[in-house]
Amino acid sequence: MISKIVLQLICICTFLGAVQMSAQEKKYNGDPDASFEIARNLAFNKQRKQAQDTLLSILTKYPNYNEIRSFLATTYSWDGEYKKARKEFTSLLEKDPKNKNNWIAAIKNESWADMPFAALEMATEALKKFPDDAEILYLKASAQENTNNPIEALSTIQFILDKNPEDQKAKNFKFSLNQTLSQNSIGINSTVDLYSDVFDPMQYHIFKYGRQTKYGSIIGKVNFNRRFNENGLQYEVDLYPKISKGFYAYANIGLSNSFLFPDVRFGAELYKSLPKSFEASLGFRALKYSSTTTTIYTGSVGWYYGNSYWSFRPYITPGGAGTSTSGTITYRKYRSDADNYLGLSLGMGFSPETNQFNFNGNATSIINLKSQKINLGYYFSSSNKQNAWGTQFAVTHQEIIFDLGNYFWIYSLNLSWELKFK
Repeated sequence: MISKIVLQLICICTFLGAVQMSAQEKKYNGDPDASFEIARNLAFNKQRKQAQDTLLSILTKYPNYNEIRSFLATTYSWDGEYKKARKEFTSLLEKDPKNKNNWIAAIKNESWADMPFAALEMATEALKKFPDDAEILYLKASAQENTNNPIEALSTIQFILDKNPEDQKAKNFKFSLNQTLSQNSIGINSTVDLYSDVFDPMQYHIFKYGRQTKYGSIIGKVNFNRRFNENGLQYEVDLYPKISKGFYAYANIGLSNSFLFPDVRFGAELYKSLPKSFEASLGFRALKYSSTTTTIYTGSVGWYYGNSYWSFRPYITPGGAGTSTSGTITYRKYRSDADNYLGLSLGMGFSPETNQFNFNGNATSIINLKSQKINLGYYFSSSNKQNAWGTQFAVTHQEIIFDLGNYFWIYSLNLSWELKFK
């Protein structure tokens, strides 16, 4: 019996010793510089998996050998394993935020991963540590172009050329931007609303012309509505003036002589970029009918996270019978640039800003209507970025104005097209 127990102990000890020896065999034990050189040769000879295994093995013993970790991240990026690369670059930048090469490689990784907003965010952060650095500015301009901000990209490239007029790379980029930059656009936006009860289908059409300038953009619109078997037109102008870096405004005025629209609508809003990729705004809209003016106070909080965008916009409408509130939460998932994305929005409450009914005699009833809405959208552009299309489908559950407490459903389909040209 004792001999059997002794035999079992011997077996257990032998097994544990074998496991320990196996673990020791896996642990790196060699010259890290020599192994690094071998790994580099493997990587440049299309044997990247073997190179990565070697680099990871070295890092088990030398975790702070940053040059090896940087090269490992770069090989991940070459192979399209952008998440793995991002993890390594994040670790490197936390340890050594003054290493410019790692910033450049990390920004390129985001660009190659089709994450232009993340690339722009990183480039902006890197420029705080390396002000006016031409290589980082170039990457920033590239990200600006890919987020559909070619005028900002051109401004960044011009800054490089002001410092060094002979920078051939920047000169070529400027030429390319000038060739493709479209400062003018025309577009059509059409919506049909189908009601489950009470109302016949309603139509909304927008014909617009826009122009980008160095001071901001201006958009002129003609809005056509067909509701209640009547037709109506509204003429409108939107302005987006730039005030300073990260600070711009919105101003609007619209005129109509149809009861389907306010006689006059106007509004203004200020937008400010904030740290950590946030943006905030504050403003108002006013709708003036023949005998009443309704003022809506609004604002927004937006947040860019990688290629995602979140925002919340409330509407506050004071009235004689109290204050009406409504709000919308919006999410967008961008793809290659700002013209290509999936969108989702959820809304609660009724806002005169988005429902321009004539308020004469029943303003209080209208602005206090209960309503819930969901909207799905998909937007995409042509390969040359000149044409952009969009489609939206929305479902609204809304209280009936003359039958409070009862609801109907509204099914909305929206199609849009825009052509950009010089």
